[in-house]
Amino acid sequence: MKGKFLMSGMLAVMLMFAIACNQKKEVIQSAIDIEKIKAEIQEAENHFADIYNSGNADSLKYYADDAVSYFNNQYPIMGKDAIHEYINGELEYFPKGAKLSYETKEVHVSSDANQVIEIGAFLLVDSTNSKIRSGKYFSLFEKRNGKYLCIRDMGNSDPMDE
Repeated sequence: MKGKFLMSGMLAVMLMFAIACNQKKEVIQSAIDIEKIKAEIQEAENHFADIYNSGNADSLKYYADDAVSYFNNQYPIMGKDAIHEYINGELEYFPKGAKLSYETKEVHVSSDANQVIEIGAFLLVDSTNSKIRSGKYFSLFEKRNGKYLCIRDMGNSDPMDE
């Protein structure tokens, strides 16, 4: 009898401990404003698109110093400076009058909100708003000095419509 009472007591304590831990996790998760983070990431994507649309990469603050980018059909580009150099080269061939846009489709936020995985889509249209190219991408952001910076990204173009 004494053993059953002790076992029941231990089970009750373990159950209360498990419930308390789960409640704390829910409180932490609910304190993260996913929509605010998604809007912040979308703002970063809008600025990134503006770089291409303006033809000037000088104000690009999208990437962290140690970022690695996996551009479509390219070897990995390591470091913010190398990525900026690559983008400057791309801008020389960016179609005149074209407009690039990015859309943040999903964000997956770490429990401490220090990292965000973004899944998005891009669209490049010409001056008549006809599609030139579209595609999808993944980006991993990390919060550094209060701002999300891209530390890894990878994209690919959709198949060309015929």
